[in-house]
Amino acid sequence: MTRNISRRSFLKKTGTALAVTSVGFPSIVIPRSKEKLGVALVGLGNYSTGRLAPGLQRTEHCELRGIVTGSPSKIPEWQERYSISDRNVYNYEIMHEVADNDDIDVIYVVVPNGLHAKYAIIGAEAGKHIWCEKAMDITVERCLALIRACEQNRVQLTIGYRMQHEPNTQTIIRYGREKPYGDITELRTGAGFTGNFSQGNWRLDPELGGGALYDMGVYPINAARYATGLEPIAVRGEQSIERINMFDNVDETTIFEMEFPGGIIAKCETSFGKSTNYLDIDCTEGWYNLRPFQSYSGVQGETSSGTKLPPDPEHQQARQMDNDAIAIKENKNPIVPGEDGLADVRIVEAIMESSEKEGTTIKL
Repeated sequence: MTRNISRRSFLKKTGTALAVTSVGFPSIVIPRSKEKLGVALVGLGNYSTGRLAPGLQRTEHCELRGIVTGSPSKIPEWQERYSISDRNVYNYEIMHEVADNDDIDVIYVVVPNGLHAKYAIIGAEAGKHIWCEKAMDITVERCLALIRACEQNRVQLTIGYRMQHEPNTQTIIRYGREKPYGDITELRTGAGFTGNFSQGNWRLDPELGGGALYDMGVYPINAARYATGLEPIAVRGEQSIERINMFDNVDETTIFEMEFPGGIIAKCETSFGKSTNYLDIDCTEGWYNLRPFQSYSGVQGETSSGTKLPPDPEHQQARQMDNDAIAIKENKNPIVPGEDGLADVRIVEAIMESSEKEGTTIKL
């Protein structure tokens, strides 16, 4: 049984796409003599535990120095494993006190999507640079509020799109710019997994940014944008549910298309109902792909001319955080600024609107 989802069953649309202002360089300049920036992880779920904290043990330009958590039971293990001092442990209610802590230079927000802007803004107002996981948040309005907070407090804002730091992905980005296989004509991409979530999981809660589109769909959206180097001019999509006993207020699957200038079409899919992980690009003089394209390791591809893009053995999140730390230390724009996250959320909102209107094309 398939049930289409109305946009009204998600979160009421509260923002529209507005003109984007660029994020200026931070006024809080980190001295070059400071070898490593202190990072505090906000949210100690699976991603922080399994990827970010281990990755911070491998970085050259930053290190784990603090945690913010609502689970007191997690604190002793984290302190023992990573030598985190008592003064660098916070809960969400006193997180603002990090403003007085010189050990912490960066706040990395890793809570559910719908809470990203809330806690990132607290960090920005405390004068700390912000690394915010994807999706940036769940409305354009909240994303804009976060960008403004970082601008007003003269701190740098970076979105945690690790793939843009990955070497084979950077090759794909270069192909889109240099066109070694001619102009791109069509792009196909998908990201998803078979999820079996218990009641109370944030991925089932629309207020927290649950659903396949917000969780995994931003990978195809971001990939289509970075592979073409263009912004879409129109989208249409359809959201649906197969397992109605599990999913009632969020999408299990979303299929959508994005139209780019020059007639380029990106055909995209995301799902909690099947495993999918590919980026295929057709051009006027050949093709190239990444399969898988968004895994934590093993990203690889090939081209129509026989070029192989072998997997890179390095730790993706460690590379991402080092690159972002270097941008702060050298007072340069990050690889993935806040505007990148804002653009994706604007597209997510349009896809949801299209689904509500039975697949009507939405102009951007």
